[in-house]
Amino acid sequence: MAPGPDLDLSGSWRAAPADDDQLRRRIADDELDDSGWEAVAVPGHWRSVPAFADRSGPVLYRTRFRTPDSPTAPWGDDEHRSFVVLDGVFAASDVWLDGAYLGDTSGYLQPHAFEVTDTLRRRDDHLLALEVTCGEVGAGLTRDLTGAFGRSALMGAGHDPGGIWRPVRLHRTGPVQMRFSRLRCPRADAERATLALRVVVDTAEPRRVVLRTSIRPATDGIDATAGPGATIDAPIVVERDQDLATGENRVEWTVDVPRPELWWPRALGAQPLYDVTVEVVLDDRVSDARSWRTGLRQVSLDDFVCRVNGERLFLKGLAVGPTRLLPAEATAEEVAADIDRAVDAGLDLLRVHGHVARPELYAAADAAGILLWQDLPLQWGLQRSAKAPARRLARAAVDLLAHHPSIAVWCAHHEPWVGDPATTRTEGPRATRRRRLRTVAAHALPSWNRTVLDRSVALVLRESDGSRPVVAHSGVWPHPPQLSGTSTHLWAGWRWGGIDDLPRLLRWWPRLGRFVAEFGAQAPAPDDAHLATAGPWPDLDWPALATESGLEPRPARAAAPPERHATSEAWAEALRAHQAELVRSHVEALRRLKYRPTGGFAAFALADPGPGITAALLDHHRRPKPAWDAFVEACRPLVAVVDRPPEALAPGQRHRLEVHVVNDHRRPMAELRVGTTATWEGSGGTDVVRQGWEGDVDADTVTRVGEIRLDVPDDARSLVLDVVLTGPGGLEVRRRHRRDVHLPV
Repeated sequence: MAPGPDLDLSGSWRAAPADDDQLRRRIADDELDDSGWEAVAVPGHWRSVPAFADRSGPVLYRTRFRTPDSPTAPWGDDEHRSFVVLDGVFAASDVWLDGAYLGDTSGYLQPHAFEVTDTLRRRDDHLLALEVTCGEVGAGLTRDLTGAFGRSALMGAGHDPGGIWRPVRLHRTGPVQMRFSRLRCPRADAERATLALRVVVDTAEPRRVVLRTSIRPATDGIDATAGPGATIDAPIVVERDQDLATGENRVEWTVDVPRPELWWPRALGAQPLYDVTVEVVLDDRVSDARSWRTGLRQVSLDDFVCRVNGERLFLKGLAVGPTRLLPAEATAEEVAADIDRAVDAGLDLLRVHGHVARPELYAAADAAGILLWQDLPLQWGLQRSAKAPARRLARAAVDLLAHHPSIAVWCAHHEPWVGDPATTRTEGPRATRRRRLRTVAAHALPSWNRTVLDRSVALVLRESDGSRPVVAHSGVWPHPPQLSGTSTHLWAGWRWGGIDDLPRLLRWWPRLGRFVAEFGAQAPAPDDAHLATAGPWPDLDWPALATESGLEPRPARAAAPPERHATSEAWAEALRAHQAELVRSHVEALRRLKYRPTGGFAAFALADPGPGITAALLDHHRRPKPAWDAFVEACRPLVAVVDRPPEALAPGQRHRLEVHVVNDHRRPMAELRVGTTATWEGSGGTDVVRQGWEGDVDADTVTRVGEIRLDVPDDARSLVLDVVLTGPGGLEVRRRHRRDVHLPV
């Protein structure tokens, strides 16, 4: 009765466009000749096939298979139940087996299972057919729940990831099937950790079963993404007798782990992992089972200051979008490599922006000790009809991901208002005022999305999980009546204002800086081809360029006016320089506010999923823009931060710039020296002014060390300000600011 291995139905399927109603009606017909249909890979996407490269669906899929003979557990015998399992379909489908309609699927991230026990008993050869739909997402209110795959600032328009993007398999169980399962760690400390388990089991008749829970260190068969094993005295095995009624039965229980090896973020400790298995045992034989790899830890947010196992941690992070526009095309190594890049950059956090990623990302984050801020795929304004699907999606996300220790935060909804922040036209003053009023209204006035939908989905996350913090929505500023707000998106220097407006705003309204979950600026990759095909410079077809590349023309033209640059490449270079300076300056400004009140940040974003002109710091080949090195330098665990000199300097002015040292190390740092050199070039020659400070800084602190005096000479024409932090062991961190001095008009 023990279930055997799953039968993999992935591979080469047949596909045809669902343009003909007669063909759609015959999709499950055995006699239909599909030999002339296109070959399509499963897992995969129909746009990977040249014949479907521009289609938005629906598309018909078919595959034929035979159930193999097995003398110990033949498919279709009387002691086993069989299920077709679709691990992921973008984004909805109808399913048939051997002409019988099985049901439909909705939601790209959750698996769907259909019982086919009786159907498999009738014959050995079978026909599985699906009609798959995934249309493009338009502007305005939608009920679409594809998140960043449908609409995202990391890609242009017209992308459609439709297809069967995860494996398809036949799963076999005994008489009792485990329909749903969930594993969480609601409590963990040095003395004891608690694992909370929830399963929904299904049986055709009343039975008494044993639910066997096994917990052991993850050591045997460990792979490159699994992490080191944990240490416990012996594997823990807990059995509980359970009476089941006919139909579905929900069972919840907890198991304690004494003296656990705690899982830590990489900055705080090691990442021991455990393997947990739950088996449904009937008559001393396993009827069905589920397994997870997990870590034991406790995480909290106190006014957006993160604590893991009671230890405070300032979160330096980046948003990460889909690895590729068509996620099934990414290799497992490509998905996991983004975690390696975060480690190499010295980050603590990745924000999984607007989507649920491939499983390899979470396994790699668990092993590397990178925390994840997990967005649900809910973006911008949603229709009222999306509420029930969004709540189901939240429960499915908890079932799928709650066991991963790397997931530190759930975020229910990204920017819960209508509209893409990009605009494809040059705005006049009146249009600018209208846009600003709409922005204020989106934050301040009650709305169904923010007030009803987000609270409802956040409640589902809290009730389903309860082991980690939940943010109802991201990007919402403080507003009446609570005036609390949430994580903010502060695009100073790009969508509004200048680079220096961020620290000014945070001095005036510190609460906006508790956790800044988005900031950045767009810039083309050095070899980007979009500008070359957008028309003669500078009279580009800006709307078409925005549609194809994701460029936001209004802020791009403000940051680097095209008429001031002789070529498109010169303009692109100016945007890259602007992006690098903005990202580094904003990181420095937020780190200087460490814990007072800033708990961390997530810049936007790590990498492009495809060719585009976006705010990503790496292009779609993971080649760095200049902003990548600037960001990595700004995130070093020990840095000296100086106030930015004013953009406009004039002879005779006097400025005072504060100097701070930020230490993220968990130990004090001694014998440090900060040296500054102000070099003034003028008509009378070069004037050099040096200052310096020496001393120690405490662990995990920000220390004010002094003040730079900038007295602009009367004949000065330019300034180069160098700041160098040095210390034991060859430590050397440099920062340079350049400014022109302008004569008063």
